[in-house]
Amino acid sequence: MGVKSVGLMLAKLAVRSGYYIYNHIEYPSLIRGGHNVMQINISTREVIAPSKTTDLLVAFDQQTIDKHLSELTKDSKVLFDSDGYFDTTKINQEVCLFPIPLSKIAQETGQNEQFINIVAIGICVALGNGSLETLKALIDEEFKDKGQEVVFGNKNAAEKGFEYVQNNLAKAITDKLKPSDLMTSPIPLMVINGNDAVALGAISAGLEFSAIYPMSPISNIMHTLAANQDRYGYVFKQAEDEISAINMSIGASFAGKRSLTATSGGGFCLMTEGLGLAGNTETPLVIVEGMRSGPATGLPTWSEQGDLQFVLHAHQGDFPRIVLAPGDAKEAFDLTKQAFNLADKYQTPIVLLLDKNICDHEQSFQFLDTVGYEINRGKFSTELIPNYQRYKNEPDGISLRSTPGSGNFFVTNSDEHNEEGYSTQEISDRNMMMGKRMKKLETCVREDLPKPQIFGPEKADLTIVSWGSNKGSILEALRSFKNVNYVHLTWLSPFPTDELSKILSTSKMILDVECNFTGQLANLIREKTGIEIRNKLLHYDGRQIYPEDIIEKINFVLKGKHD
Repeated sequence: MGVKSVGLMLAKLAVRSGYYIYNHIEYPSLIRGGHNVMQINISTREVIAPSKTTDLLVAFDQQTIDKHLSELTKDSKVLFDSDGYFDTTKINQEVCLFPIPLSKIAQETGQNEQFINIVAIGICVALGNGSLETLKALIDEEFKDKGQEVVFGNKNAAEKGFEYVQNNLAKAITDKLKPSDLMTSPIPLMVINGNDAVALGAISAGLEFSAIYPMSPISNIMHTLAANQDRYGYVFKQAEDEISAINMSIGASFAGKRSLTATSGGGFCLMTEGLGLAGNTETPLVIVEGMRSGPATGLPTWSEQGDLQFVLHAHQGDFPRIVLAPGDAKEAFDLTKQAFNLADKYQTPIVLLLDKNICDHEQSFQFLDTVGYEINRGKFSTELIPNYQRYKNEPDGISLRSTPGSGNFFVTNSDEHNEEGYSTQEISDRNMMMGKRMKKLETCVREDLPKPQIFGPEKADLTIVSWGSNKGSILEALRSFKNVNYVHLTWLSPFPTDELSKILSTSKMILDVECNFTGQLANLIREKTGIEIRNKLLHYDGRQIYPEDIIEKINFVLKGKHD
């Protein structure tokens, strides 16, 4: 039924009418069919999380009504095809029903029944007193590549749906989508998800090569990069598998090109040998890991935060890796840009750890920009250097990097090596190289590691600590409390041990919020700081933690109750 495309169209209409949006998207692991849903949250203030309740439910099939009954309140409305076979007997009688002949309206436009989604969008816009002209402009943008006949058909379907409301449901019209007063001095907004933000961040950071094998939830990074490579002058390669993807990217980086690969947890399993190779050869590389529910295939189109400990310890032995975890699409854009500079500076793999919710969910932000961003290649030279030593032992652990073809002769392979790169098994060489590589993290802590971000009052009765896409729901929940604050962690390796210890050691009570079974962040905090967090809110059902869940848990803990 084109749920995602028409849902995105409605969200963009809301943004162009002066509102903020947050799109919560769910879809099954099926090529076609299954229950697809998009929850579009619209407000005059910034929207940062989904909701457990639904004001208007547009049902294209019976399954939609059955699955979302619990979201309906006495003020909710349900829109469905009056010519279809819908059982509405289980719906609370206080809920307002809109049985509308969607199929008939679509057929009257001369189109087939598949156009009922466009008819429904026209109805939604009319019910909210939105702009039909804005909707038509969005249809132009969405279908322009399919020809004028398709554009005309969709516009006609939207207009018929819009007119139906005006002629038959005028009393039901509200101002939910009426162009806002903010439009008199509009703040330009864009609707973007984490996948697109990562791709745009990589392009902004001077991406030169990327190899990716498609795997949910990161596949749209690949689609965006593939579509824009001619325009921005980088090379994109769809690899035959994840092993090829990481090795191609390592090869391009070895040749001096800024490189990125992306995968999910299962693909990262295959990439771990390459991860260690990049660590040992001190080759810069940005790896995006989009977390979904495991183990094995698990819930392949649902979200989880179960890969943290895996990413921190993947591959045998010790080597430095920097792990960054954005909390929304804006942070994904900014941290992607930073990741490329960090990879070049420290000549080591950087893992950008996202969860599926960030990858897929869309949010309205002010236009992303690169103001103040400068590409920093670190200690990198293509000039001829006398007596060049690729792995020279430097005080900060970082050697001068060069590339093949520069005239600087050096050897690079997966064995332990000396300063020239020659394989060695000598104790002194091993100790020197291990110390040199691991020294990079000490330098990173000293020069680049930021303090954890704290939201809410400086002193609080309860401190929440979390990471990833939980950020939006936590911040939304904090609006209901004046005595709760939140520590948002985006750097997980190196870990902000000293600063976090100072914060948590003075906290009255601590609540860990995560989407995994074992509390992997809480375990990391205990490992690094010695602080054990007793109170935990852990979800592992593949769904996002809602603000309502967090509010309930906060009240539970503040009343002196514990898990």
